Parts: sequence; structure tokens; C-alpha cells
Amino acid sequence: MRRASPYPGLGIDDDEKKRISLIKTEKVFTPPEYTIKDIHDAIPPHCFQPHTFLSIAYVLRDISFMLILMCIATYIPRIENSPVQVLTWALYSFFQGLVFTGMWELAHECGHGALSKYKSVNNTIGLLLHSFLLVPYYSWRITHSQHHKATNHLERDIAFVPDTKADWDQKRNGRGEGRAIKMWEMVEDTPIVALLTLFGHQLVAWPIYLLINNFALKRMAATPWWKRSHFYIGGDGPNFKPANRREILISDMGIMVMVIVLFACTRVFGRWNVFLFYGGPWLWTNHWILTITFLQHTDFSIPYYPSKTWSFLRGAASTVDRDFGFIGRHIFHGAIETHVLHHHSSRIPFYYAAEASQAIQGVMGTHYQSDFKTPYLWAFWKNYRNCRFVEEIGEGIGIYFFPKSE
Repeated sequence: MRRASPYPGLGIDDDEKKRISLIKTEKVFTPPEYTIKDIHDAIPPHCFQPHTFLSIAYVLRDISFMLILMCIATYIPRIENSPVQVLTWALYSFFQGLVFTGMWELAHECGHGALSKYKSVNNTIGLLLHSFLLVPYYSWRITHSQHHKATNHLERDIAFVPDTKADWDQKRNGRGEGRAIKMWEMVEDTPIVALLTLFGHQLVAWPIYLLINNFALKRMAATPWWKRSHFYIGGDGPNFKPANRREILISDMGIMVMVIVLFACTRVFGRWNVFLFYGGPWLWTNHWILTITFLQHTDFSIPYYPSKTWSFLRGAASTVDRDFGFIGRHIFHGAIETHVLHHHSSRIPFYYAAEASQAIQGVMGTHYQSDFKTPYLWAFWKNYRNCRFVEEIGEGIGIYFFPKSE
């Protein structure tokens, strides 16, 4: 007698399952069968209870770190040795960028209602922190919610959705046959060109995404760029409804106030000083947000689904926890180390996330995906180079993975 199929609605029995393996690997994949209730029941009840004053204390801690670094940076111009001064500014920019990213993550927690049980507290803190970092808080919160509702859905997700093999081939074949195209195809996969391309991406991709949503899916790409923008208040674009107009307007006003503040600072302190104290760390923050999101949702170990096989649970399980040491756990508030939990239950405050993450791993079993061995930035480089497109693990199966390199 054949046992029930682990692929509901696809007519695949256990005999067929034995023949289905991840592309170019020896592992057999079966989608998760536990339930969200199983996950919630495994998490200690106190993990669902945010403490407003504790959350505010973390916010004040990060702001204090930022101000302390700025105060220290005021002494850098006194360094007479030019190379040493340049190096010191670079170090300041890096470390302040880490603090800015931690503040970004706290605003992210606010967007999920995870820092306080009071909506007004979450939204006030989130709006202030994200506006400071030139992120439209409410607009981002709405599109980020769409990502959580469609994680690793090949047709509806909006965060680093991979091409299928057919789409990837179509894009490459549609480039044309000019001399410049042929020359680019000869060098695009070389390490130095890949590094330069990655550097440009990390420098500008995040603000461009917010402004024109240039990574839009096919269903969104047909809409003019200004209607895809996170700043668009018309209500007839693919991201926002007319009911969202007030929130988007508030977000836009928050950005406008911050831009005015920055402009006033350039008039008082000079453009170069504003860049040194704020602009450099802000660019680092953009880099880290892209890196974090990419590695959370891009890996050979996680599946991607089309509409016919996707479910919220399957999408939630299709994320990866990684390790970024002290920076990840204490400066980035565990966003890297507990992301699998976050997609199963996004309202758990970060200071309980490690405990809750440990609790759900027994329920998830082999479906819990983590890579705590590969150095974080090496994983970023490796996956950026090698995760090009996804392929179906069997004709008609409706489950896709990145193919492993030989």
C-alpha cells in the first residue's frame, strides 16, 4: 500500500518521493508538515510579551552609541598625519554604520509591532528612527508586510526573488549581439568584475529600490516607476491602496524633515563634514540591510514555490539563520541569527528571539535551516556569485532550488 503523499495536490507518492532529490545533491526534500499552531505552542508564553520600557532602553542605548561615536569623531580632524586621519574616518564610518544598522533593525521591530504592545509607541519610535535613516517608515512597513505574506513565493514575494532557469535564459538571450554585449559576457563572471558590480549594487540599490522599485516583479514592472515608488501617494499603484495615503504622506513628511535637517547641517558645518559624520555611515547601513536580507532568503538549502504549491508555512520555513558573531547578536539585535523564527512569528521582540528560536527547532526538525559555520561575508560573496537561478526538482513538482555547482 502506498502512503499519503507529502506533496498535497500533486499526486506524488512515497515511491516517487524517493526519486526526487535536490538538484545535483544526494538529499531528499519533503515540504514541512508541522503547523503554525505547533510553532506557537512550543514558544514560551512570555516570549510574546514585549516590555515597553526595556525596548525603549535599547533604543536609547543605540542612540547613545551613535552620539558617543559622533563626539569621538570630532577629534579626528586634530590628527595631523593625513593617512592616519583618513583611516580613522574610515573606521568611524564603519562602526557608526553598524550602529545605524542596529537602529534600522529596531525600527523594523516597530514595523511588526514587536517593541511594545502599544501601537502608538511602535509607530512613533519606528517613524523617528527610519526617518533619520531616510527610510519611509509606513510605506516600507506596508511593502515589508507583503514580503512576509508571500515569502519565497516566485510570483508574489518582493525580496530577492530569484529567476527561474527559463527566465534567466530569456534575459541573457535577449541582450542582443553587439560587440559591447559580447565583451561584457566574456568578463562578467570574473572575480574582479563581479566584485565591482557588487560594490555598485551595495552602494545604490537600497535607495533606488525605495525610490523607483527597480527590482519589481513582472506584475509590477508594467506600472510606471513613480507609481511603484515608496513615496507615491496616488493610491493606484501596485503597492498601496487609497486607504494607505495618510500613512504614506506621514512617511514622506518624515523624510522631508530629515532632508531639511541635513541641508541645514551642510550650511552650518559644510557638505563634506555632513558626509563624514552621517553620509558614510548611512552608505554602510544600506550595504548591511541588503546583505542581511539577501542572505536570509538566498541559499542552496532553501526551496522556492510557485502559486500551486506555496503556503505561508512553507514560505516561513524557507529562510536561513546565520552567525555574525558579536555584531549580529548585540549590534544588529539578532536579526541575522533568528530570522527563521521571525518569519514564523514576527511579533516576538528581539530580546526573546534567541530563546524562542531554540524552542521551535524541535518542531521544525530538518526544516530548520542554518549556516553557523560559513563566515558571514564569505557566504555573501559565494551566494552572490553562484545563486543565479532556480530549477524545478522534478517536472510538475512545483518546488524549486538553486542548482549546486559541480
